[in-house]
Parts: sequence; structure tokens; C-alpha cells
Amino acid sequence: MAHRYGVFSVAAFAVVVSALVGGLLGRSAMATDTRQQDYRTFTEALAAVEANYIDKVDTARLVYGAVEGMLQTLDPHSSFMDPDLYRRMRERQEGRYYGLGITIVPVNGDITVVSLFEGSPAYRKGIRRGDIIARIEGEDAKGWSSDDAVKRLRGPKGTTVQISLKRPGYDQLIEVEVPRDEINIPSIPAYFMVDAETGYVRLQDFAENTDRDLDAALRDLSGQGMKRLLLDLRQNPGGPLDQAIRVTNNFLPRGALIVSTRGRARNSDKDYVATEAGDYPTMPLVVLVNRNSASASEIVSGALQDHDRALIVGETTFGKALVQSVYTIADQAGLALTTARYYTPSKRMIQRPWDGTFDEYLNYTLKRQEPNRQHKPSELRYTAGGREVYSGGGIEPDRRLDGPIEGFDPTLFGRLLYNRQLFATFAEGFAAEGDNRIAPRPGLRRVSKGFVVDERMLEDFKAFIREQKVKLDEAAFAKDEAFIRAMIHYDIDLALFGVSEARRNLIAADPQARFALQLFPEAEQLAELRKSRAASTRGGGQ
Repeated sequence: MAHRYGVFSVAAFAVVVSALVGGLLGRSAMATDTRQQDYRTFTEALAAVEANYIDKVDTARLVYGAVEGMLQTLDPHSSFMDPDLYRRMRERQEGRYYGLGITIVPVNGDITVVSLFEGSPAYRKGIRRGDIIARIEGEDAKGWSSDDAVKRLRGPKGTTVQISLKRPGYDQLIEVEVPRDEINIPSIPAYFMVDAETGYVRLQDFAENTDRDLDAALRDLSGQGMKRLLLDLRQNPGGPLDQAIRVTNNFLPRGALIVSTRGRARNSDKDYVATEAGDYPTMPLVVLVNRNSASASEIVSGALQDHDRALIVGETTFGKALVQSVYTIADQAGLALTTARYYTPSKRMIQRPWDGTFDEYLNYTLKRQEPNRQHKPSELRYTAGGREVYSGGGIEPDRRLDGPIEGFDPTLFGRLLYNRQLFATFAEGFAAEGDNRIAPRPGLRRVSKGFVVDERMLEDFKAFIREQKVKLDEAAFAKDEAFIRAMIHYDIDLALFGVSEARRNLIAADPQARFALQLFPEAEQLAELRKSRAASTRGGGQ
């Protein structure tokens, strides 16, 4: 995501735009009069609402809503961010803030912990996913918004906050005093060796420190004997353009084209190349993508595919390749405006078309993909090695295997269990052996790293499903058993032992990952294809 910043007041913004329209851009007087009439229409409507609406209104909310409505007529990704949303976006991109290291959302009026960052103050104090923050500094948090809670939970480094937790199975609130500290948001939550030669890196999004995180992970894995790499970009929604370029540069030679942008605004037409010799230009590379891989993750996978540098495995990516220039406007709000499109080195347009209401476009990930999508002749492109690829609809994998949920493609029953978060809720009934950060309640089942999802655990999960008023479909349960076992294991691992342990165990069962690991011979053949193509090119020029 490209970024540009400029601070304006709303009034000044209107004056600047009027000046540009009427003078600097040399528009006709008629055009200027029309634009001024448009401004007058808006200000008169706003004044009428402020003066006459039955209830007192928040003017800022009206203006914010109007700007958002305007942007929604353009494309599915141009958007307005109020100051709170804009602040959170910047924190996510910067990758750090001062707080407890938890993600919270209101659930039925309760401030609920939905995830923790490993090693954070909250993690060290024994706070768990699913905990309800009932009180903050003695004040009842029932009915608060997440912003209300965040304002009370965050603060200067080294200070503490007293919170009272409601946890299933405990009769009384659990009192915890948590110190605030700098929280680093990882863009690479897990990396490890799958076997003696194969490294695995989970890159879940792109932030301002992603290149440093990836460099550290790859160096560590190389020290452990890595000879080939499985790069997991599934569910990766993207992020800053410069980070996509730097990540790709690790695997390409200096001067290789990575991505081009084309647009109407000044300086939007640019070609971005690898500025350094990549540290891993020949290492066999397989990249996992799925229907939720978008934007920066499509730049990486598209460039590596076009250069025949990596074998792309999984599903067709989302097809979101619009440059969002982010402008700071009044009161530190933000406006993300589409200013250009991305193109891969073979001149493929990654962006997928959208319908007038955006419904078909935004519901893309909910539908089954067409494995043999029909292409127009004009969409055909070629990789550096002469392989056929196509423009205009995301990055299509070299080898396809559908797996929209953690690499699995479960039945509707399995999807119901996943979407209702029943695996995560079931995990709340377990505790780690030796973990006494918070005194365990009676009845918790103790497990250690490396536990097995045995028949007893499966039967307990069936009983749990019935307790949650979900009809148990025995036939579907049997069909989804591998998925159910994997998700039970994953969520218990995630709750008790951290994301690295959870990912390591999931990879052993994940059908897409297992399929990808079998394809390294094909990835190695791509290197030979590049060499023969280069030799042929040199020979033709003599």
C-alpha cells in the first residue's frame, strides 16, 4: 500500500480543491460554477440537518459519513477512516504500540479477548483467549466499545492497569495487574524447520518491519540447515508496497522487475526493480496462496511466478491490485484513495473486475472457485521461461488444491463448527501441564506439548457440540474427522503453547501444505527452465 500524507482542515480542503478546479488546472468558468454549486448543495444539506433534524446531531459524524458514501461510489477499496480507525491502521503498519498485547472485540456487550501476542505482558500474566474483561481499574466495562476499552488499557510504558477477568468455570472474577509495555506486532508469527532441509515461514501480513522480520527468520533457518523454503502467504491481505518489493528482492537478482504501477495521477507510472542481489536467488521455493491472499502478497507471488522463481500452489488469489494512497485529512482522519493499478513483470493486471454494487466482488471468497476458468485471448501472457499465465483475475496457482479453511475443504457441517468458533471455545476447557500463572479451576483437562487428539477427546468434543445446541451430523463428522482433529489440536495449541507450536502441528495435517511439500522437485525444475531460457536468449543474439 503506497502512502502519501498531507494535513488539511475541512474548510481549507474545500478552498484548495476549488482553487485547483478553477485556476491551477485551467478549467472553464462553467466547470468552476458547477463545482461550486456542488459544494453549496452539500453545505446547505448539512446546515438543514443540523438546524432541523429531530435530534441533535454530531456534525463530524455526518461529514465522515458523507465522505465515506462518496468513496463507496468509486471502487470496493477506496475508504475513509475516522481518527480511531486511522490510528489503528498506522499502529498495524508501524508494528508497535504501548499496551498489554491483546486483541479485543465486544461480544454480546462483553469486552472479549480474541487473541494475544506471544511474550506480551498479558500473555506472561496468564490471560487467555476467550477471557472477558469485566472491569478495568474497578469500572464495569459491560457495554463498552472496543475503543472505550483500548483507551483505558493503553498507556505509558512501565505503568500498570488493574483488570478483572470473567472466565468460564470460575465463580469469581480473576484479578490481574498487568504492566504496559511496547508491543511489537509480528508480521511473521511462525517459522520453523519442517524437516532437515525444508524451512517454513508464515507471513501473515505486510507491515513496516516485515523485511527485517523475514531476514531474521531466513537467517535463523539457514543456520538450521535450510536448503529449500515453503513460504506461506495464505490469508495475507497485503500492506505497504515497499515491503512487498523488499520481500521479493530476497529471491531475485539485482535489476529484476518486480512490479509496475499505472495510474492517472502524477508520478503514478513507475517500474520497481530489485535494487540488491537477493540473498536466496537460487534456493528452491514453493509459495502457498489462497483466495484471501491479496494486494502485496499477490505482488510477491506474481513476480516470483513471472520470473519462474517459485512454484505457486493453492487457490487463485483474491485479485486486489489497486494502489491505495493514504492521505491524512482533518483531525487526523485518513482517506485511502485508489490512485493506480499493479501489474506483474509479464504485464498481467492482477485486479479482478467488480460489479456495480461490489456484491459479487466482495463475496468472492465465499464461493467455490472455477478450476478451469475461461480466459480471453487478450489475457494471455508468458513467464520468463515461456509458461502461460493470464491477466485480470488474481494470481492463478501453478498447481491447484482447494483448501479455504487452514488448507482443508470441509463440508458445510465442518464450516459451521469453524465459523461458530466452537474449536476455540472447546479449547477453553484445557490447561497446560505446569502452567500456574492463574490458579486452574477444577475440571480442566491438562495436556502437554505433543498431545494427541484421541478418541476420548473426540467424544468430549461431540458432547460439547450438543451442549452448544448444534445438531450433530454423524456422517459429516466422520467425513470431516481429519479436519476436526486438526482444528481441535490447533486451537488447544494456540491457547496453551503459542502460534509457532500450533502452526508446526497443523502443517503436519494441512492438505495444501502436504501437497506443496511434495512439489519441490517441480520448483527445482523451474531453476533449470530459467537457465535454459537464458542460454537460448544469449545464443540467439550471437
